[in-house]
Amino acid sequence: MDEHSSLEMRGSILYTPAQRRIRDKTVWTKIQAILAPIQFIVCIFSLILVLRYLYLDIGYQVATISIIIKTSLLFLIMLTGAIWEKVVFGQYLLAPAFFWEDIVSFFVIFFHLVYLFALFQRR
Repeated sequence: MDEHSSLEMRGSILYTPAQRRIRDKTVWTKIQAILAPIQFIVCIFSLILVLRYLYLDIGYQVATISIIIKTSLLFLIMLTGAIWEKVVFGQYLLAPAFFWEDIVSFFVIFFHLVYLFALFQRR
């Protein structure tokens, strides 16, 4: 077993050279690079709005709208990320290099959906 194969088996290398070339050429990498910081900023902003509502009891509607926007962005980044994984790794989700990231994303989206379900049941 050569050094390269040994590193891959330990999980130290995310991409083979062929996967890296595909990753660098696909438009989906650019889309992910644009969506990821937008989603992060929206997440932080939404957290601030929710905490503001919880501590000051003001801004319920804007906090709720921010959660709906954040959930929509989570779905969008998960969808485009699945397409990106298909292009780069040959499968839509749970590619070994991003297995745990995808699992965590499933839980995050699930809990957001539970919140939205409860929110819309209340109306």
